[in-house]
Amino acid sequence: MTEDDINTLRDLDLDDVAIHDATQVISYFNYINRIADALGVERETWIQPWGED
Repeated sequence: MTEDDINTLRDLDLDDVAIHDATQVISYFNYINRIADALGVERETWIQPWGED
């Protein structure tokens, strides 16, 4: 991330609160997915992968 990345988001009408909130959610999912991978957690079978009908 650079200042240009933040400015791009601001140009898309995201305010600093929205950018902060998105950063928190994205960071959490990154963290929890890495933990799940490290612990060998199996994927749920009821969730369809993206692009499959």
